Amino acid sequence: QVQLVESGGGLVQPGGSLRLSCAASGNIYSFYIMGWYRQAPGNQREAVATITSTGSANYADSVKGRFTISKDNAKNTVYLQMSSLKPEDAAVYYCNLKYRGYDYWGRGTQVTVSS
Repeated sequence: QVQLVESGGGLVQPGGSLRLSCAASGNIYSFYIMGWYRQAPGNQREAVATITSTGSANYADSVKGRFTISKDNAKNTVYLQMSSLKPEDAAVYYCNLKYRGYDYWGRGTQVTVSS
C-alpha cells in the first residue's frame, strides 16, 4: 500500500517562495508519475506540475517559469519549489502518484498567498 505525505505549505506574501514536499511510502519499483495538483475554493482540482520516474516534467501554463518540480529517487520524494507566488496560487495542494494503474492522493497542504 502506498501512502503520500505532504509538507511545506503555509502563509507567504505575494512574490515569496515556498517548497512543498511529498514523501511516498511503500514499494515503488517501476514507471510512475508523481505530481502536484491544487484546488481553490469553488474551483476544480487542477494539475500544477508532474514528473515521471524517468525525469520528464510538465507544468501548467500558469506556473511555468515560477514553479519547479523535482524528485529524489532514493527518498521516494517529490518537491515543488514555488517562487514569485501570486494570490491566485493560493489553494490546497495535493500530491498525486500514478502507479501501476492506480491513483494515490495525499491529504493536501494549504498554501495561502496574502499580504
